[in-house]
Amino acid sequence: MARYGMLININKCNGCYSCFLACRDEYEGNDYPPYSLAQPTEGKSWMKVIEKERGVTPKVKVDYIPVPCLQCSDAPCINKSPNGAVYRRPDGIVIIDPEKARDQREIISYCPHRLIYWNEEKDIPQKCTFCAHLLEKGWKEPRCIEACPSGALVFGDLDNPNSEISKLVASFKTEELNPAFNLKPNVRYIDLPKRFIAGEVVLGDHQSECALGIKVILTDGKESLDCKTDSFGDFEFDGLETSRKYTVRVEHKGYEPSEQEVVTYSDLNLGVIELIPDKKTTKKTNEKTTNRPAKKPSQKMSKKSIKRAGEKTRS
Repeated sequence: MARYGMLININKCNGCYSCFLACRDEYEGNDYPPYSLAQPTEGKSWMKVIEKERGVTPKVKVDYIPVPCLQCSDAPCINKSPNGAVYRRPDGIVIIDPEKARDQREIISYCPHRLIYWNEEKDIPQKCTFCAHLLEKGWKEPRCIEACPSGALVFGDLDNPNSEISKLVASFKTEELNPAFNLKPNVRYIDLPKRFIAGEVVLGDHQSECALGIKVILTDGKESLDCKTDSFGDFEFDGLETSRKYTVRVEHKGYEPSEQEVVTYSDLNLGVIELIPDKKTTKKTNEKTTNRPAKKPSQKMSKKSIKRAGEKTRS
């Protein structure tokens, strides 16, 4: 038996909301017993998209995080719900029985991720079902996966080592959305947004020019990362841990290095970092220029000059 799961790559998600719209299209006004009744016309979609804005002007980044039911392996909604109102299918999909769960509003509080929604019209709790009714008909994936144009969402059998999702999980570092809950979700993520440090480098004696290719080193005392400034003199380190102390060092031949310590309580824009010309290098350059022997004037006359001089003598 398959164990279905989903992998969501945040770097590939462009915030098109196709997954959200596909979910609304499939479930609004449509009943699929015994797995679900229709979503309300107004209210929550079972595929939530979180817009996460990071940084401050002019260094701003926006990430989009699609969040369906996370299909937890240790699901509190199953453990706490009475009379089998919430159960797990053999393929791992967690289902809220729309008949047994009627009038049980407390079920929405059992999900620490807040991904169970109350339908006021029908008096039932509801959530994503991984489109179980379509899988029963032979579909290979839910509607949200089918609608994703960027390939950010991947669905498949986590217990099949040859499935696409299993190969991706083996190839990438995957994360839980809320690891502190320790619920072992079967929906995992690649590159969830973390802290970043950014800035701009200028050369003190060439401020009108973009400082391309300047080396920037980031270290936390144990590991180091480095990059080079782009065509605008900008640099960025992303995917950093929260509340960690880092040292940022900028160095370039012929200039004094710049170094500062920062802590990633939030995303950081270090602003403009100006590199000052190295005094020793500048002094040596000036000395070479000053001590360079002057060239003696040439004593040779060009043939053209000789010819003209001869013509004047004959006249």
